[in-house]
Amino acid sequence: MEDESAASKCDFSNDSSCSCPICLGPLIQVSYLDHCFHKFCFNCILRWTNVVSGNHRTPISSVKCPLCKRDNFSIIYGVDGTCFQRHYVNANVEDCFILSRAHRYRLQCYYTEQGFLEDIFNILQYWKSCKYNQPNNWLQSWLTREIQALTQEEDVDIIVHHIFGVVKALWTSREQKSGINVPENKQEEFKMSVSEAARPFLGARTDRFVYEIQLFLASGLNIEAYDAVYIQRLGWSSPGVNTEVSQNELIDRSTVIPYLYIFDDDSDGNE
Repeated sequence: MEDESAASKCDFSNDSSCSCPICLGPLIQVSYLDHCFHKFCFNCILRWTNVVSGNHRTPISSVKCPLCKRDNFSIIYGVDGTCFQRHYVNANVEDCFILSRAHRYRLQCYYTEQGFLEDIFNILQYWKSCKYNQPNNWLQSWLTREIQALTQEEDVDIIVHHIFGVVKALWTSREQKSGINVPENKQEEFKMSVSEAARPFLGARTDRFVYEIQLFLASGLNIEAYDAVYIQRLGWSSPGVNTEVSQNELIDRSTVIPYLYIFDDDSDGNE
C-alpha cells in the first residue's frame, strides 16, 4: 500500500512544493528512486547512495530507500514530461540485462506485418463494444515485458508506471463521460495520449507499440493465451513454457513471414 501511495504521488514534474526527506528543505532538482518513486533533491539522494556504497567493500547494485527501505537500482532525474535521465547505483547494472526468449519473441514481432491478427482480435470492435470499460488485469505485466524488449533494459518500472497511469486515467475518464463520443474519437484519444507518453522512450517504434497495446486489449486474453494465438498465427515455436489453449482460440491460419529475423543462428528461436 505504501508503494502504491508513493507511486500515485509521482507526477513526473519538477514540483518543489514538498520538502526533501533528507535535507528537510524545498526539493531542488526533483528526483525519484526507480522502484518506490519516493522524491528527493537529486544531490541529496545521490550523496546518500554514495555514502551507502562507500560502506561496502564490494560494489553494490542497489540501495535501500531512506523512507521505505525498498531496494532501488537507479535515480530518475531531469524529468520534464518528454524525457528523463537515469543515474545507476552501479554503472554496470544497465549492461547486465539479457533478453529472454520471450523478450526476443516480442521484439521480433515488431518486424512483422501489422494487421495480420485483426481478423481474430478486432480492434475497432473493441472500441465499438465499449470493452475499454473492462480494464485488462494483465496489461501492466504485458507492458513491462514489452518495454523491456523494446528498450533492452530490465529497469523499466518508471516507464511502465507512466504509460499505465495514462491508460488507467483514460479508462477512468471514459467511465465518467456520457456515451456521446463515437468509438473512432475514443480510439484517437487513446492513441494520441499513449503515443505522447511512450514516444520519449520508444522513439520510432511508438506507433507500432500503440497498435500492439490495442491488439492485446482487444484480445481480452491473459498473456500466455495471447502469446499462443500470436505465435500460432506466425508459425513460430513457443518462446517459453507451452500453455494449453482452447481450440477456439487457436485458429488455423497461414504462416506470416517476418520482414526481419533477429534471432542468432544458435539462439532459442531455432528450437
